[in-house]
Amino acid sequence: MSTFDTNPFADPVDVNPFQDPSVTQLTSAPQGGLAEFNPFSETNAATTVPVTQLPGPSQPAVLQPSVEPTQPSPQAVASAAQASLLRQQEELDRKAAELERKERELQNTVTNLHVRENNWPPLPSFCPIKPCFYQDFSIEIPADYQRICKMLYYLWMLHSVTLFLNLLACLAWFLVDNTKGVDFGLSILWFVMFTPCAFLCWYRPIYKAFRSDNSFSFFVFFFVFFCQIVIYVIQLVGIPNLGDSGWIAAVSTLQPKHLALSIIMMVVAGFFTLCAVLSVFLLKRVHSLYRRTGASFQQAQEDVSLRWVPGSPH
Repeated sequence: MSTFDTNPFADPVDVNPFQDPSVTQLTSAPQGGLAEFNPFSETNAATTVPVTQLPGPSQPAVLQPSVEPTQPSPQAVASAAQASLLRQQEELDRKAAELERKERELQNTVTNLHVRENNWPPLPSFCPIKPCFYQDFSIEIPADYQRICKMLYYLWMLHSVTLFLNLLACLAWFLVDNTKGVDFGLSILWFVMFTPCAFLCWYRPIYKAFRSDNSFSFFVFFFVFFCQIVIYVIQLVGIPNLGDSGWIAAVSTLQPKHLALSIIMMVVAGFFTLCAVLSVFLLKRVHSLYRRTGASFQQAQEDVSLRWVPGSPH
């Protein structure tokens, strides 16, 4: 009902549409910008975009967002530093192990090159003759071969004792029978010759073979030791006029008046038999050890060829 309260007969309000604030604001804005615009002025030229910077058809304009690099966290920095330290420590450990290995090899080389003082035969210090060989089972011979090598050494000692007893038996035989001078003379020769020859020709080769695992030394031992067994068989038989107190010679003197001589000669014949049996047993043992190492005749030939190459270690 408020619309009816207005006086319809009152003077209408004079409303000017151009007096609206939004219109007056636009009409009162300065208009000099367009009038003062000069396209040839340097001010406007500075704002001109060069053609080379405009994106071409083959290079579309792509706005790259500006991404700030992320800073690593303190835990990541600590982990990286720890990993670097671990790598450096591993490298130092590896170099230390390499240096230790080289130092050990150098010490072994110096030890091998070091000339040990000879200790065999064990002669007294006042003797003008000095020892000729160095022998030490615990140092030079591997543990697996020490027992068999010592047994061969004891066999050589038994061999020497047997030849000495054979010399005494032939001397006694010569004192009983003057015709047995040849046997006595040969017994002296066998003792003087076979005692050092056995040491040099079959004991030292097997000692060197066990010390350095040399196939050539093994083959030398097999050949010479087989010949030694043949000699033992001849000696235990006791063929007359060969300088051996074997079984045949001992039985030939088996008389009541020569009973002591017969017993002595039988004891010597028993020693020759014992040497022959032990030699066969040890030869089989050494051969089994040699075959177990995988050695062969071809390897022995290679050792011989290397042995005679100029400048190679013998």
